[in-house]
This record gives sequence, structure tokens and C-alpha cells, in this order.
Amino acid sequence: MIKRTPLYDDHITAGAKMVEFAGFHMPIRYKGVSEEHKAVRQSVGMFDVSHMGQFYIRGPHAIDLLKKISSNDPEKLSIGQAQYSCMPTDALGIVDDLLIYRTAEHEYLLVVNASNIEKDWEWISSHNEVEAQMENVSDSVSLIALQGPQAKDVLEGLTSADLGNLKYYTFTTANVGAVSDVLISATGYTGSGGYELYIDSAHASIVWQLLIDAGVPPIGLGARDTLRLEKGYCLYGNDIDETTSPLEAGLAWITKWNHDFVGKEVLLRQKEEGVPRRLVAIRMNEKGIPRQGYSILSTQGEVIGHVTSGTQSPSLGVGIGMGYVKSGYHKTGTLLQVQIRAKQLSAEVIRLPFV
Repeated sequence: MIKRTPLYDDHITAGAKMVEFAGFHMPIRYKGVSEEHKAVRQSVGMFDVSHMGQFYIRGPHAIDLLKKISSNDPEKLSIGQAQYSCMPTDALGIVDDLLIYRTAEHEYLLVVNASNIEKDWEWISSHNEVEAQMENVSDSVSLIALQGPQAKDVLEGLTSADLGNLKYYTFTTANVGAVSDVLISATGYTGSGGYELYIDSAHASIVWQLLIDAGVPPIGLGARDTLRLEKGYCLYGNDIDETTSPLEAGLAWITKWNHDFVGKEVLLRQKEEGVPRRLVAIRMNEKGIPRQGYSILSTQGEVIGHVTSGTQSPSLGVGIGMGYVKSGYHKTGTLLQVQIRAKQLSAEVIRLPFV
């Protein structure tokens, strides 16, 4: 049975094209991916991301559980701060990437990918030797991402929260319109600034309509994907999964060695020995789109990797992508080729972000 978010009827009313994604009916687009992409880059837009999972971890030993499963160091979090992290496997893989919010002295909110809700819950539970309290609130929490350079101006007209002092990766709880207790987080997946609003699902449609009335256009998952790719943000299932290590994926910056976590020893060994491949950003030098699964070749024609994410960049008007290549071919400026059907087209490794 494909699930529906609490905003399903709002999407239908807005004329969205719906598709199945991670077990949910989700809007892929409303007017068009390029138009929606540019709205977020240049002004503002909003996404329904209520399919994401949310777990509360509570109790005096909650931090011990989080330190066990998280590559980043959750002990650094103060109340009101959020942190990006991943959960490594014990075999050089990634169970999932996630956000960790410290919501109270002994309480944390974890936000995980929709396709991994059940798997993540089982993984965390299997390592809960300290008997921290766990609660899965995924079905009762909705999430609206208000993104773009004008997001602050829009939200200021709807909330009493002091957005001016809400720094990147911090959050507060305030009203949005008449809806109270909305967790307003200065985070997002577009690289254009903005907020993520965690709302009791019973009130999600009210907040959505408030934003519609404020002139905010709804944006589909198609533009969400092109926006995140232009900034080089990893997508679980494409760029990272249980076969990719955080070090290969360029996530060494969220891998802290000052605490013991699942997979630490094998990751330390990989760090010492060197990673066999690297996730790189590729920009096409010829007309073509580097789609997921396409082969990446050296200029001599040797297959050295594969594309994990790719699109035609609405901002740049050229094909861009990310993919894994053999170490040695990962340096900025390295010329490569991408096998696109019968042609081997020129591409180049560039430094992220694309825009």
C-alpha cells in the first residue's frame, strides 16, 4: 500500500503530477522542474517532505546511544542546535544519513530518510544496550521545507520567532500563524537558505495554505533533486548507501574520531590505507547528461567508475553529475569521459558546489 502524506489533497488541488517515491505518493512537479528550480534559487518555494522519518531518543543515556551509532559527535550539541551525521555499518558502508536535533537536556530528535525508516529503527534499536527511550513519531509529524533567499521575509510575516538570530543549523519552537509548537529549523537541502518546519500532522494543511496565501509556490521532488545536486549534497540510495564508506563519499568532515561508534575501526583502517575510490563532481564539456549508472572513463578509455547522480543543471545549462572514480582520478581539473549511449563525451572533475 502506497502511503499518502497529510498534504496529499493539497497537492492534487494544486495540480501536481504525483509519483511513487520511497513508498509514498509524492509530487514530482507542479508547473515544471526548471521553473520550480529557479523559483527556489531566485526567490522562494516550499516542499512537502512529510515522508521523512522522525525518531525521539530520550533519557539520561540517550547521548550514549547516539554516540554509538553516529559518525559525528552529538555530544557537541547544545539545546537548540542540529547536526548532520551518518550511521556507519561495521563493514565500510552507510546505514543512512540523518539530522540530529537536541531538543532538551536528555532528548534528541533524529530525522531519517523515508525509504530507511524501518531499517533505521531496527538498526538503532539493535544497538540500544543502554536502554534509552525510543519513540517513532514519523506518522504524526509533517515537514514543510520553505526554501530560497526570500524565505525569511515570508516566514517573518507569519511567526513570532526571532528569525534574525536563528543561525544555520539551529532551531526554535514557535507559532506559524495560529498553529503553535512548530519546530522551525534553519536547515534545508537546496543550498539557497530557508527553514524546515516540523508540524503536528493535524495542522500541516493549515500551515501549507498560509504559505500558499503568502505567495509561496509549491515545489516538487524533481526540482528538489536538481537543487541539491547543484550544491553537491548526497542522496541516499544514489550517492551513498551500504556499499559506500563515509570517507569515500567525502564525509570525513562528519566522521569524528574522539568517540567510539559502530564501524570506527574499519574506517580508521581505511583512512590509514587510503580509499580506493572517491565521490567526485563532474561537469560535462560536451552536450550530454551524465545519468545514474553511466560509466565514467579515463581519457584513454578505461572504465574508472560510474555516475551516481546526474541532471541538466537549470542554473548552468550544462550536464552535471556526481560519481565514484578510482583514487588518482579525483583531483580537480582531471579530464574524464562519460559513456552516454554509443558516445564517450568529455567531462571534467570540478570542485563543489556546481553553483
